[in-house]
Amino acid sequence: MEEVVLRLKELLFPAIADVAVLSVRVSIETVRVDAQCIADGAVCPVCGVRSNRVHGSYLRFPADVPSGGRSVALQLRVRRFMCGNSGCARRSFVEQIPGLTRRHGQRTERLRSTLAAVGLALAGRGGARIARVLGVPVSRSTVLRLVDALPDPEVPAPRVVGVDEFATRKGRHYGTVLVDIESRRPIDLLPDREGSSLAAWLADRPGIEVVCRDRAPFFAEGAAAGAPQAVQVADRWHLWHNLSEAAGRAVVQHRQCLRALVPATSVSGPESAPQEEPSGSPWPTGHRFADRTRARHAAVHALLQAGHSLRSVQRQLGMAWHTVKRFVDASTPEGLFTGQWQNRLSVLDDYKPCLDDRWNEGFSNAWKLWEEIVPLGYKGNYQRVRAYLHKKRTSPRPVTARPPSPRTVSGWILRRPETLTEPEQLQLKTVRNQCPELDALTRHVRSFATMLTDRQGERLPEWLDAVRQDDLRSLHTLAAGIDRDLDAVIAGLSLPWSSGAVEGHVNRIKMLKRQMFGRAGFQLLRKRVLLA
Repeated sequence: MEEVVLRLKELLFPAIADVAVLSVRVSIETVRVDAQCIADGAVCPVCGVRSNRVHGSYLRFPADVPSGGRSVALQLRVRRFMCGNSGCARRSFVEQIPGLTRRHGQRTERLRSTLAAVGLALAGRGGARIARVLGVPVSRSTVLRLVDALPDPEVPAPRVVGVDEFATRKGRHYGTVLVDIESRRPIDLLPDREGSSLAAWLADRPGIEVVCRDRAPFFAEGAAAGAPQAVQVADRWHLWHNLSEAAGRAVVQHRQCLRALVPATSVSGPESAPQEEPSGSPWPTGHRFADRTRARHAAVHALLQAGHSLRSVQRQLGMAWHTVKRFVDASTPEGLFTGQWQNRLSVLDDYKPCLDDRWNEGFSNAWKLWEEIVPLGYKGNYQRVRAYLHKKRTSPRPVTARPPSPRTVSGWILRRPETLTEPEQLQLKTVRNQCPELDALTRHVRSFATMLTDRQGERLPEWLDAVRQDDLRSLHTLAAGIDRDLDAVIAGLSLPWSSGAVEGHVNRIKMLKRQMFGRAGFQLLRKRVLLA
């Protein structure tokens, strides 16, 4: 019998000493374990004096981890001891079993840790559903409460810190996440993104040597105030993203140069003459969108000439402030036409100039033309080629290839030259020969890409001087922003540190927020981020 009791104890409480299993009763849904503590005395939780004077005993029924899909409940007999210290404020106390019970606890410590781990992974509702399947029916509030009661992790003092913002309510309220770049683990979350909060956090950790951040001014100010000894590193991804946006705006401003990619065709006869379009406009007069844009542009500029402010124009016309600003910056309404609706991408677009050339030579066999463009990289089917040639054959107006969209051309400029197909390289070369501004843009983008990939940050002042010499307003704006944060940008282009790990944790924070369906406040979100 003693051997059976020992085996039950080793099976049920392998890591807990001073516990004796008296019996085990199993039913269809539950398992009841009778146990008692056999330690020789206990320590008073107030004064720390050990006592072995038993005052009495009673039964506790804490829930334990389930077994085989059945819920487990302990029938645990605990003793009450008299405190032997006459000066102690507590006359008696109940013994607690380390690793098994705590004062007023309705669950064993291992069940608490299990439910807390489920809550960290799945939050309240999902955690409660999984716990019910496992045999521990609890509410979602209980799961969240157990997660909230977990202590903060102890993190070693970091040397390289990454900083970024995350939205607790997008557009209204933001917080700050701090990540140890070397271990790639989150260190802390701050309830706002103010520079003063970051400065106070950094000031408490004087061992920080590097701060990786984006180019937000509040992070720059906070890092300079809280850790003046640290090197600030601007993130390379954000630098490239800013350059990509500036390049896209530059291509849009010179979209008329993209018409050089469309071969000119001449067709005799009055009925085949193409409809005239306004200079610089992808939409003819009478197009609903074009007419509305021209009317709004005229109204905005008329109010400005009358002396009204941008806010006054916004209120009178019922337009967003950014929309009014965009109309003000455009000298002509044609500058607002992006042509995105007209330039829908097709797998055949890159090969239409080749088809047009062959058509003008008098060759109209769709199957033969399809066989000619397949070795050039065309991935589409024969039906697209046949439909395009049929449209050219039956249309009263000459059907030619549309120029590529500004987004497509900016993609050619931003990609590595060796990754472009032969037709893309030829078209980009044509655009560069036609437009000196886009040629200069391509040179600047590729020079910056070389600096970024080869860690040549010392060349940045030379690159900025070259940008200022060209008439590219969007790059001038980017250069002005880089000048305000020059040291951090040079460090970002020279040192191996980046904020990639921080961006990954920001995405994970978004996922955790969605799991909690708005129930979680900042403290619970912080627990899940730091402890998961």
